Amino acid sequence: MGEQLPVIEYPLPVYRLVIEAGANRDFDSIHHNSEHARATGAPGMYANTLFPQGMWERAVRDWAGSRGFIRALRGFRMGRFNTAGSTPRVIAEVKAVDVERRLVTLSVRTEDDHGVTVGPGEMDVELR
Repeated sequence: MGEQLPVIEYPLPVYRLVIEAGANRDFDSIHHNSEHARATGAPGMYANTLFPQGMWERAVRDWAGSRGFIRALRGFRMGRFNTAGSTPRVIAEVKAVDVERRLVTLSVRTEDDHGVTVGPGEMDVELR
C-alpha cells in the first residue's frame, strides 16, 4: 500500500480540446470556443467529462497493463474546469489490496497548478 503510480501530465492546447470534442462528438461550443465558454460562466474552453475520465483510465492502465481490469470508479467529481492552456496531471496511489480477490483500490485525483480539478476518487482494479 502507498505505492505511487507514475504521474501523467496532459497539456491542453486548444488543438487537443478541439480534437477531443470532435472525437467523442461533443460539439457544444463550451469545449472549443473560449468566448462562448466565458459567456456561460466558465473561465474559457474546457475538456468535457470523457477526457478526464480517460486520463484516469490511462494512468491505471499504464500501471496495471493487460493484467488489469477496472471494476469500479467512485468519487469522480469535476470540481474545477480543465481549461485550454493548463496542464492537468493524474496522481494515483495504492490505497488497499485484497490479495484473495486480487483487487487493488487506488486513490486517484487530477490536479493543475491551482489544486485539484477532479476527485479525489477511487478505482478498483482486478489484477488477473
